[in-house]
Amino acid sequence: MKRRKFIKNSALATTMAFVPSFLKAFEGAFPNKFGHKNLVIIHLMGGNDGLNTIVPINNDIYYNARPKIAIKKSDTIKLNYEIGFHESLAPLKRLYDDGYLSIINNVGYPNPSRSHFTSTDIWHTASDHENILESGWIGRYLDNYGRKPYNAIQIDDDLALALRGERLNGIATKQAKQLYRSLQESDFNSILSHYDNSHLTEHNLGYLYQTMIDAKSSARYLYEKTLDSKLSESYPKKSSLASQLKVVGQFINSGIDTSVYYTTLNGFDTHAFQNNKHENLLKVYAEAVDAFVKDLKRNNTFKDTLILTFSEFGRRVEQNYSDGTDHGAANNIFVIGENLKRAGFYNQLANLKDLDDNGDLKYEIDFREVYATILNNWLEVDDRRILNKSFSKLNFI
Repeated sequence: MKRRKFIKNSALATTMAFVPSFLKAFEGAFPNKFGHKNLVIIHLMGGNDGLNTIVPINNDIYYNARPKIAIKKSDTIKLNYEIGFHESLAPLKRLYDDGYLSIINNVGYPNPSRSHFTSTDIWHTASDHENILESGWIGRYLDNYGRKPYNAIQIDDDLALALRGERLNGIATKQAKQLYRSLQESDFNSILSHYDNSHLTEHNLGYLYQTMIDAKSSARYLYEKTLDSKLSESYPKKSSLASQLKVVGQFINSGIDTSVYYTTLNGFDTHAFQNNKHENLLKVYAEAVDAFVKDLKRNNTFKDTLILTFSEFGRRVEQNYSDGTDHGAANNIFVIGENLKRAGFYNQLANLKDLDDNGDLKYEIDFREVYATILNNWLEVDDRRILNKSFSKLNFI
């Protein structure tokens, strides 16, 4: 069996009790391009309703299309005559006022998929809809510029496709101590018991052995680097995203050799009775980000951190019969940082008079242009090696 297929089918490529969801480890030497800059990604899973997030408060088309779920002008934080934030985004408004937030509208890709799984795979792999790759864009970043699995970390038990490369994958863990203790309790023979012996060629056996060594090495590194850095108590309680960002804050403030962090907030698939659920989700998001930025500022690490928030697609312009919205296409994304070239609104809101054939917002900016800009201008690597082609760069950083 070829190594790639072996790894893909292996329990190590998903999750198991002995090695919780970190994947492939170091294979050979790669040039080290990791410095002190951090990229933190927040995925709003399910398809955030961008129109009820950044609200076109004087657009009759918007209010006519959503008679029951449109956000009233009085329930928004007014930015100008045309635009208001959902009132749950009050903490984000402060970042906006300080020049730390850039809102990029109408982000998507050609021939958009309205499947959660397919569209998420497209965003994770930076692929065309017609040819979805098997490796993630962060994984390929690791392939080309990484040295160890901990150079990219997802705060979770399972590793997303975005962090899976051809040669090197990231780590998934909820806490450094948890990962360290789990691996101390595991052993190579326990790992081997999960495999069909027909798969264990000498080549694959060597790979597994090296994976185990590097897993334990990575876990020890993270644990020891964070021993003197306590988790901040200033984050909201009972918030899944705040809990993840608290751990990211600990990692960043510990000075570990990691450049990319991946977090998620689920629940944005609002097909029915959307408003209360969406209001709560946006509040969870905004308060978690606010606490995270304050934590980084206290430790003088915000200046070296860029936060990217995206969702796999937006929602349909018209509400449905269940007082919700169905899967759409283009959406807004948020970029947060101290070093923005263009804070505020990067471009205009979507033209609601010019929708696609499905009644969805048309994309104006390819999401891979956002990735290319971050790779080239922030992480300072050759974006073409990672995205497999050249994309235009934007001017937000």
